[in-house]
Amino acid sequence: MIISRSAATKSLTVLAGLLLAGSLAGCDAAAHVGAKVADAVHSAAASQAPGAGAGTAHPGEAAAAVAQLASIPVKGKAPKTGYSRGQFGPAWSDVDHNGCDTRNDMLRRDLTDVTTKPGTRDCVIASGKLADKYTGKTITFTRGENSADVQIDHIIPLSLAWQTGAQQISAGQRLQLANDPLNLMSADGPANQQKSDSSADAWLPANKGFRCEYVARQTAVKAKYKLWMTRPEHDAIAGILATCK
Repeated sequence: MIISRSAATKSLTVLAGLLLAGSLAGCDAAAHVGAKVADAVHSAAASQAPGAGAGTAHPGEAAAAVAQLASIPVKGKAPKTGYSRGQFGPAWSDVDHNGCDTRNDMLRRDLTDVTTKPGTRDCVIASGKLADKYTGKTITFTRGENSADVQIDHIIPLSLAWQTGAQQISAGQRLQLANDPLNLMSADGPANQQKSDSSADAWLPANKGFRCEYVARQTAVKAKYKLWMTRPEHDAIAGILATCK
């Protein structure tokens, strides 16, 4: 999520107005504003070239994330009782109805030098290169035996989401959360496995240059889907964002 200076400035102006409007209009409006803030962060990120390497957050992005963080409730984790991947719908559903599943959509967005498998209407990604933001290294992706070298990570893990409010949102919202490009990123397979379902107080990317953007994205997802944070998670994110100004 590397945002140009002009995009960051524009985004901060829009976000500041949205946040102020939400604070004046009450809880329901503030929740709606949270979704708008997340969409603005995502739109700014999407305007950059796919596969761009890791970088630091610009001041506007960090300031917006700090303001957004203040709107997220802080409380303990709910029990994991009842959690399963199926609570978030079928894996990699085609929620945008473009004919391609979400995994391939994310590979197409994040990889460069992309080739597709013949006979799949250019849906199935056959190969490409990933500038991995978690490790800072370049990974060659080839579909087949080594497909797991590149995995699609949920920025907010689904298990963590379940324990911080996703039990209380609708099945349709959980399906959207699991397939939302804001919450998804192609990543180094071993790094993704190491992360597992950890929150920011337990795991951060080894590539320190990406940490500001990583926690800003986590904050945007939590706000968009009305999830809460634990105190350690909140404080870890606040500590990272404090270094991004």
